[in-house]
Amino acid sequence: VQLQASGGGVVQAGGTLRLSCAASGRTFSSYGMGWFRQAPGKEREIVVAISRRGASTYSPDSVKGRFTISRDNAKNTVYLQMNSLKPEDTAVYYCAAALYSDYVGLVPSGVADFRSWGQGTQVTVSS
Repeated sequence: VQLQASGGGVVQAGGTLRLSCAASGRTFSSYGMGWFRQAPGKEREIVVAISRRGASTYSPDSVKGRFTISRDNAKNTVYLQMNSLKPEDTAVYYCAAALYSDYVGLVPSGVADFRSWGQGTQVTVSS
């Protein structure tokens, strides 16, 4: 599957931003999806992830309650809604796909679970 992320930009602290990731192919529902981010000098970290049908999600405490992932399998698209943005959310954001046979459980949550990656989109939160 090929992924194309969009929607990044510059926003003030406390603002909102919505990222989109369009996937190619007709087997989108075979993939758990996730959003990751990587700030300069830091490791890539998972932000949120969602199960194949969208019923289950995962997010770390750092973004819980602020970031929401959703997907539209009819449109082959996954979204990341980011609210109450903080300067520490500044990073390049990547969408990624994990084939159902490559992870355990409903929601993929580790970097190693994801084999397909989008090109990344920059999110900058100014203070």
